[in-house]
Order: sequence, then C-alpha cells, then structure tokens
Amino acid sequence: MKKENKVKISNLILIIALFLFIGLSVRLAYIGLSSKVDNINIQELASKRTTKTTILKANRGTIFDNSNNILAQDVSSYTLIAYLDPKRTEDDKNPRHVVDKENTALVLAKLLDMEKDTILSYLNKEGVYQTEFGVKGRGLTELEKDTIKAANLPGIDFIETKKRYYPYGKFLSYLIGYAKEEEDTVVGEMGIEKYYNEQLTGVNGKTVYQKDLKGYKIASTKELTEDKVDGVDIYLTIDNNIQFFLEEAVNKSKEKYEYDELDIIIADAKTGEILGYTTTPSFDPNIRDIKNYLDPNSGIAFEPGSTMKIYTYMAALESGVYKGSDTYNSGSFETKDKTIIRDWNRVGWGRITFDQGFIYSSNTAVVNIMDKYLDANSLKNYLKRIGFGSKTGITLPNEVSGKVDFKYETEVFNASFGQGITTTPIQHIKALTSISNDGELLSPYIVKKIVHADGTTEENSRNSLGSIASSKTIEYMKNLMWHTINDRDGAAHAYAIDGFDIIGKTGTAQIASTNGLGYLAGNKDVIRSIALMFPKDNPEIIIYGAVKRSETVNALSEPVKEVIQNIAKYKNIYSHKEEREQESISINNYINLPLDEIKNELVSKGLNPIIVGDGSIIINQYPINTKITKDEKVFLITNSNKLMLPNLYGYSRSDVEVLFNLLKINYVITGNGYVVSQSIPEGSEINNETKVEIHLESKLKKE
Repeated sequence: MKKENKVKISNLILIIALFLFIGLSVRLAYIGLSSKVDNINIQELASKRTTKTTILKANRGTIFDNSNNILAQDVSSYTLIAYLDPKRTEDDKNPRHVVDKENTALVLAKLLDMEKDTILSYLNKEGVYQTEFGVKGRGLTELEKDTIKAANLPGIDFIETKKRYYPYGKFLSYLIGYAKEEEDTVVGEMGIEKYYNEQLTGVNGKTVYQKDLKGYKIASTKELTEDKVDGVDIYLTIDNNIQFFLEEAVNKSKEKYEYDELDIIIADAKTGEILGYTTTPSFDPNIRDIKNYLDPNSGIAFEPGSTMKIYTYMAALESGVYKGSDTYNSGSFETKDKTIIRDWNRVGWGRITFDQGFIYSSNTAVVNIMDKYLDANSLKNYLKRIGFGSKTGITLPNEVSGKVDFKYETEVFNASFGQGITTTPIQHIKALTSISNDGELLSPYIVKKIVHADGTTEENSRNSLGSIASSKTIEYMKNLMWHTINDRDGAAHAYAIDGFDIIGKTGTAQIASTNGLGYLAGNKDVIRSIALMFPKDNPEIIIYGAVKRSETVNALSEPVKEVIQNIAKYKNIYSHKEEREQESISINNYINLPLDEIKNELVSKGLNPIIVGDGSIIINQYPINTKITKDEKVFLITNSNKLMLPNLYGYSRSDVEVLFNLLKINYVITGNGYVVSQSIPEGSEINNETKVEIHLESKLKKE
C-alpha cells in the first residue's frame, strides 16, 4: 500500500512540472516575440540601460544694431555651490568638501555681501551632498566667479549656465524685449526676443552611444551624432547714434516734466527703416523691472487727434473737388443730431479758408470738408488704404490693428479729426511714408538682416505698397504742413527750428474713460502728438511722437527738437557737400581694436580722443560710424579694471551725459552751459556705484 502511494505522488509532481515547463516556455516565447511586457517596452528599457544620450546645446543667436553693436547676447552665468559630504574627500591633504565652515562663511560673506550667519545656515545643513547660497549665490559673473575661486576655499565650486545679457540696459528695451531662463533653455518673452524666439533658439543636437555598467563608451560600438544648429543672428535697422540721441533727449524731458508716458519713433523717410524707437517709462531687461508688458508703439492703440487731419485733407484733395481757398465759419458746427463740435480755442478764427483751417488745426474745418467734399465711406476707405485699422506687419509681438469704424454723422465728423478711432504710432510712421515718397506708401521694418548658422543671409529692404496719392496732392500737403510748423500762428509752431524746413502736424486727443463712457475731463487728460519730417522738399527723416497726460507740449517738443538738431548734424542734412568734405572727419567702429593704433590715427586727423581706463583694447566708444568736426569729442573706453574720472571742466551738458552713460555712472547736473565744477576730483577711481555731481554755468570761469 505504501508503495502505491509513492508512485501516485511522483506522477503528480511530474504533471505539475510539465505544466510549469509549458507555462515558462509560453512566457519566454511571449517575451521574445512581444515589444511590451506588463505595459513596459522591453527594447526601450534595454536601450536606456545600455545607451547614453548627450544633448548638444544650441547657442541662442545675438541681436545687433545696424553698426554691429551687440544689443542682446548669451553670457556665462555661475551658481555658487558647496560640497558638504565628507565622503567626497579621498585624500585629507586635498579636501574636496567644506572642512572649515567658519572660515568659509567669513570669506564668502565679504565676497557675496551676505551675513556670515546666513552662509553658515547653508553650510550646516545635515544629510545633504551639496548646497547653494540663495539669490546672491546665483547669476554670478565671470569676474565674481574668479574672485571667489582665488580664495582657494575647499569644497567650493560653480555650476555654469547661460543667461541673456543686455549691455545697454534700458536702451531700446521695448523693441528688443527680453528672454528669461526656463529649465534648460532661454525663452523670449517680449519684443524681438519673443517674435523671433524659435529662430534665435536654434535646434539642439545629440550624441547617442552604447555604454557599459560604469557609464563608459563601449569600444567599437556605433556612435550616432545629430549636429546642433545654432540660433540666427539678427541685425536691426536701429542706428545706434540716433537711438542714443533719442534716449538722451527723452531722459532730459523725464527729469524736467511730469507725464505718464512718452513714445517716439524715428524712421528713414525713403526706406521705412526704423532708426530709433523709445518708450518711457522703460525697463532694464537684465532685471526686468517692468510695469507695462505691452509695447505702446505697436501694441496699444489710442485716439490720435488732429494728426489725422493730414489724411482727411489728402482724401479731399484726391477727390479732385477740394478748394483750399473756399471759406467756412470756424468756431463751432452743429450736427443734425444737435451735437456741437467746437474748435480747440472754442471761439474759432472767424471766417477763414480751409487751408488756414489746417494750419490752425481747426476741427470745424475738417467737419465742413466732410460736409462739403467727402462722405463716410470715402473717408473710411481712404484711411484703410493708408493702413489705419490694419496691422503694419512690423515684426514685433502683440501688434494691434486699431479701429477705424464709424457710421453715424457725428462719428464720421469726429473721425475726421482723429477722435473716436484708434491708431498706433507705428501706423503713423507707415502713413507718413506716403508723403515723403511722393504718394508711395512703404512698409516700416526693424530687421535689416538675419544671418543663419551656416552663413546664409536673409535681407530686408524697401517694400513699396503702391501709390495712395498723386504728386499734386503730396506737394499741396507739404506746403500746408510747412506753414503749420513755421508760421507763428501755426498750430505746430512749438516744433519750429530756425534754419530747418520741418513739416508736420500736431494732435491733441482726449483720453477715453476706462469704463467706456465718454472721456476723462481733467486738464492733463489728453494725449499730445506730433507727426513730422524733414527736410521739406526731399524728406530724409520721419518722426512720430506722443506724450500722455502732460501739462505742456514742451515735454514732447523739446526732446523732438533736440533729436532733430542732432540727427541733422550727424547726417549733415543741411550742409553742402563741399563743406562736409572739408570739415568732417570719419569716425569708424574701433571696438576690439588696439588703443595705441586708434589713438595715433585720430591724433593724425587733428582730434584729441578722451581715453578712459588704462587698458590696451577699446571696448566702447562714442560716436561711432559717423562724421564729426574737429571741435567735437571722441570718447574711447578701454578694457581696464580701474576707471579714472577725467577733468570735465569745459564740457557741455551733452558731453557729460555721453561720457557718464557710456560708463554707466550715476550723475546729477545743475545749471546750464558748461562744466565749472565736479564733485569728484580728476583722477578719482569710479565704478557703477559712483555718483558725480556736475555744475554748469553759461560762461566758463577764468583760470
């Protein structure tokens, strides 16, 4: 009996073993033939265990002005770290972790401008391999890193990253915009940085190879590489000198007058290239102290006011029936719905001609023109032909189209003098090109060329959108705009400059209420604007500017006139060719060139360059790529760790501002005329924390 039981157990075991074998065979076959097991991709898992992928990081492209000055670039940035784990040290004579925490904290406190106890709190963390040091330990420059490294502190190291750097700070900030670090990349958030983010970013590459258990590449195995493609370099149409004139003039206005906002665009009248572009309040893209994330020159539309009379008159002239010598009663006009439209001076100028109505900026002039010569559709269609109500296509993010929409009589009349419709400054630049080009409308643009990593180049150039007015209309408008500025009773006489044949038209518009009901009623609740160009007969420069909530037109007229005078001198617009050849000296781009060589060259031309720093290489200069006379100053900044303040006696206000802005020195100027005293003596060492007080007097004191 016992023997029989043993046989039965043996057979049972065999049967169980057989089923296990069959089950394992099926499982092995399933694993061998299937790409997934238990929802896990077997091939992918194996690949990850034996394959190493290294990302080849693409470099973000650089942004330049039209003279190859760098406006935005990637620079190395460093994060300070401390290794705390004693296991990292294999040789006590060569420690690789922080050994003396007290001394390390003492040294770093001075170098990072931090409290010693704060640093110790980081160094005394338990159970961590390494630590960082908060905000002040991040974003360190190359110089700061080298200074800390020179202290030879065991266990102290750095993590290198890339950050976007803007050498000129607030200079051109709304147009350039900014890019910020996000995880392992840099992303454009505003301006050119945002619009061209994908092109600037480039495409990362990668290297894939087989590794062993220790992570080393296995010999004789295949390595696959996809090359990176660096981002494009972008060259703007911005003229560095014109932008500098613009920034300086606006800064003066900001110090002298109170207003909410001031915006100015300068364009090449013959091509549509944007040469200067500013908004204040501005921001520094390095620290991103931004209050308004929309660009007022292209991303915010507002009611323009009487600058629109230019285009109402053009529409009337193009109709073929306008007669400037016809007269009307100025002062007020009553519409069919009993709305009273008044001139800005409330009482008008009596019975005057329509031409005089333009010169005086009479609202009732354009109302009577609409009543007599035009209708709603003809005006609306003409404004849209010029580009109002549509985006210009400027390569900036968030451009708005504005609104040109009116139907009822009072709406039509209001639109004829720029109320009840909305436009942007960049649209006005576009519209004004029709006057500077004999009726031919141009597209404004800000990117001169794009250079790809392989050297191929995309270039932008003058883009004609066709003719929107006859030569006869344009000449008529030029004459009206000339009188508007140059006649003593012209509405834009505040912009007149002796010897300059400027043409233009001002605008003053009420600010719409934020609740959408009517307009703000305060004395300052207006936007003052100017649309002008020069010289009259063959315009080279177009300027559009607007100031919001200023008590006086001077807040806008003074910077605009200063810019006009500087540009005219810079471009030699009002000089005869023979005079230019005899008196002007060419100043080229000397950045990165040897100081001695350039100094000798300038001295040989009769100039006495002002050199700041004891370095051997020029790292900044003013002016650049232009022509000057022998009595003008040339500033050369060198690659020196120490900068000494020169003797400023006899400098003009403009000279002082140029120098201190090049050096990024804080300053205060009092008085007018020329420098007679400076708070810091000649030869004193200066840096970006230095503040210099300068006093000017109208006549230089005698020695």
